[in-house]
Amino acid sequence: MNIKLLTKPERKPKKQKSFFREWGDAILFAVIAATLIRWATFEAYTIPTPSMEKSLLVGDYLFVSKLHYGPRTPRTPLQVPLTHQTIWGTNIPSYSSAIQLKSHRLPGFSKVKNNDVVVFNYPPEDQYPADLRTNYIKRCIGIAGDKVEVRDMEVYVNGILATKPEKLQYSYYLMTENAINEKTFEEYDITDINMVQGGYIVHTMPETAEKLKALDFIKEVHLLKDPAGVADPSVYPNLPSRFKWNKDNYGPVQVPKEGQTITLDSMTVPLYETVIRKYEGNENVEVKGDQIFIAGKEIKTYTFKQNYYFMMGDNRHNSADSRFWGFVPEDHIVGKAVLIWMSANPNGGLGGKIRWNRIFNIIH
Repeated sequence: MNIKLLTKPERKPKKQKSFFREWGDAILFAVIAATLIRWATFEAYTIPTPSMEKSLLVGDYLFVSKLHYGPRTPRTPLQVPLTHQTIWGTNIPSYSSAIQLKSHRLPGFSKVKNNDVVVFNYPPEDQYPADLRTNYIKRCIGIAGDKVEVRDMEVYVNGILATKPEKLQYSYYLMTENAINEKTFEEYDITDINMVQGGYIVHTMPETAEKLKALDFIKEVHLLKDPAGVADPSVYPNLPSRFKWNKDNYGPVQVPKEGQTITLDSMTVPLYETVIRKYEGNENVEVKGDQIFIAGKEIKTYTFKQNYYFMMGDNRHNSADSRFWGFVPEDHIVGKAVLIWMSANPNGGLGGKIRWNRIFNIIH
């Protein structure tokens, strides 16, 4: 009787990865992880302009939460990871717009609310896909369905005086015969300064303007505001013959809401034709005077397909916002600004560059 012993075949020792392969895998994993974190949770953002001063300062570095309103699925999938419009340090586009997908928003744990500080893609920037347009940051003044109006610099939402940001700023003319020392501006925390004939134009808070009036070397402190009834052609919808609006006296205007139906006439077409033509996904839209045609057929009413928002900067006289270019579509909303994790004064000298008192401040 023959007995055959079964033995396990010898396993070949697992080939170790090379040094470069290990590092390549580690880098690939890090890029994928960072991309997912940036897309779904938090993204770092820096303040480049003074439109939100003094609430947010040039040189503030923020964390923007995607969790609050829900992350968006990518509209432009062909993109170099961890880039926005260009490859780092170059002017080379970091994306291809050959494939454009419909964007969807995953569930978040809140909705955009009045007075939220919101990061969004700048709607008028047609040269980029919607999800790659320049990031702007403003305060949400009106949510979908709200009626917004500015009367003599005061904002009203649905006929009620809106809550003012704590550090709201306006433009003032300082009349003086002599140059004002930079240390004086630093003492009064004034950073948005323009020298003009006969003095300075500064952007500051009303209480600071009152303090400046007491200084001997300042002859006059004059609030610069636009009077009611004087049309500014630069404000939206850029039709001064019909809308006698300016930055300090604007509206009333209703913010479009998903499912809301409006009648299209001589007053509504100028306000909403940009929305219908650019942001709603309609094809073959033509605007002829006060008439709108879709696929060659005139439409008399229109039902909005998504929500919109009205944004304004806290530095009210130095902010390019919804008063100048209109509404922000919901699919352009990036996230909610929640935390300042670092702040560096771009004009600060050695030892004074870091604003230590702003680090880890919660954004309100």
